[in-house]
Amino acid sequence: MKRSIKDLVNIEGKRIFLRTDFNLPINKVGRITDSTRLINELPTIRFLVERGAKVIICSHLGRPKGFDFRLSLWPVSLMLMKYFPGKVQFAHKVLGSEVQEQVASMTNGSILLLENVRFYKEETANDPEFAKQLASLADIYVNDAFGVAHRKHASTFGVARLLPNAVGFLVENEIEIITNAVEEPRKPFVAIFGGAKVEDKIGALKNILKTADVVLIGGAMAYSFIMAKGQTVGRSFASIDSVKVAEGILAEAERLGKKIVLPVDHVAYMFGDKKEKTFVTEILSGEMVGCDIGPKTIKLFEEELLKARQILWNGPLGKYEDHKFQKGTFAIAKAVGHSSAYTIVGGGDSVSAVKQAKCVKLINHISTGGGATLKLLEGTALPAIDVIQEKYV
Repeated sequence: MKRSIKDLVNIEGKRIFLRTDFNLPINKVGRITDSTRLINELPTIRFLVERGAKVIICSHLGRPKGFDFRLSLWPVSLMLMKYFPGKVQFAHKVLGSEVQEQVASMTNGSILLLENVRFYKEETANDPEFAKQLASLADIYVNDAFGVAHRKHASTFGVARLLPNAVGFLVENEIEIITNAVEEPRKPFVAIFGGAKVEDKIGALKNILKTADVVLIGGAMAYSFIMAKGQTVGRSFASIDSVKVAEGILAEAERLGKKIVLPVDHVAYMFGDKKEKTFVTEILSGEMVGCDIGPKTIKLFEEELLKARQILWNGPLGKYEDHKFQKGTFAIAKAVGHSSAYTIVGGGDSVSAVKQAKCVKLINHISTGGGATLKLLEGTALPAIDVIQEKYV
């Protein structure tokens, strides 16, 4: 078990380098459109502030190539000021004499938010000298950025190797919930997988099959499984490699005696139709392109979800970003939300769908990670967590 901030003692006056995930959606006028990730971080920040630590917050925003004022964390600092009035400063850089002066002038219980760390190419390169300079700002490192815990970057991995360290409440909570859900699930356990590529989720699917009772598969990845069963998918996306992967997963499910449920009907359009006029079909053939699960599949999936005591969902069940193909994903979002089972939703698109379906408050756990969640579902170690010291060591 990794050391938690609860295990840190005598942190009053200590400089804490807190790596967060403030990768918030910001519109063209610099307004934050969804503050969920910041709100989820408040318990960790509040814990450190109330104990008199000097909290130096480091985060990324987007994938800039050098400085980009549209991806500045300045708007985030303004929101932080609302929660911690009179305690927040913003540093327009991450390193340099100006930042060092700001750190030196910090008082106990104050907060300094550094500028977007990805403005520096050394961050994603995990440059050792860059990590060393970041580490020089603080006495203790705390990782609470679950969304990038699978990244071996300077601020997520390099700094952690150079300072006494711990994880924050958000990371601790994510790891405990997802690990327990996979290793010791409430039965019957139904997992839902969607999205585009089977290859991206092969590890998670194989690991989930060990403990899940039923796996529902939708989205573009379902067509690979349908082809693997010898059925046609028309012009729907399914590569030769992905079909081979699907064949292996189906064989593994049969060996383990697990149930995989695939779509039995589809919302489709004809390839070449610029208006993409939709229709429902049970068989995809010729020029048909499947983009969503159909009404019979929705009912079939809902029947399986009604039996569940635990549900885990990762990936949309169709091309839900297009309003013509939203019905399936939104219907399952509502079914998951209104289920009496313990529910976990992970992955950016799945979380977005749950929010758009106005079911987010009905979900027991919304994971803040995409790639990190998948790695945990695979049972794979996360580099940024692996580097954290074990508790009481």
